[in-house]
Amino acid sequence: MKLTKMSHACVRLEKDGRTLVVDPGGFSEADAALGADAILVTHEHPDHFDEGRLRTALEADPAAEIWTLRSVAERISAAFPGRVHTVGHGDAFTAAGFDVQVHGELHAVIHPDIPRITNVGYLIDAGRVFHPGDALTVPDCPVQTLMLPVMAPWSKISEVIDYVREVRPQRAYDVHDALLTDLARPIYDRQIGSLAGAEHLRLAPGESTAL
Repeated sequence: MKLTKMSHACVRLEKDGRTLVVDPGGFSEADAALGADAILVTHEHPDHFDEGRLRTALEADPAAEIWTLRSVAERISAAFPGRVHTVGHGDAFTAAGFDVQVHGELHAVIHPDIPRITNVGYLIDAGRVFHPGDALTVPDCPVQTLMLPVMAPWSKISEVIDYVREVRPQRAYDVHDALLTDLARPIYDRQIGSLAGAEHLRLAPGESTAL
């Protein structure tokens, strides 16, 4: 499997000539979803869900499909009948040759005064990759590669470190990093790398690695 990090929370996975894209939102590249056979969206916030990017990708490839939660599906399904699938916690499906399990139900708490929205994470190919979206969801099975939401308005670094400890992946790659400045990156690298108990890695946007 080939993993390519796009900007912010978006990743592209390639296997056997097919491509799965997760969270091509408004902070990612305009063409982040193009060429995808399947797209997964974790929740409705614009840095994860960009309707224009999804429409462009589905119009470019009539066979491309989307799997997402209800709040996103309701906004795009009418334009693409039969190609937008609604999923929730506990569901399992196959998308572009990848086996996917859905974990989680709610977005992390931003502030007690802000109502929580729904959020799902995607466990791909029996734990080879887990993308939690905007939540610190712990799957009930081993994870090899955790896409780690390293910095967000709803988190602090101690929570990020403890999340890696709880999931216990073999390795953690940073995502959700568009707001993390270059000045702060060495601090996050040092503290997560020394305290989290897993290999902590970062890919630049557009950079790939083999899993």
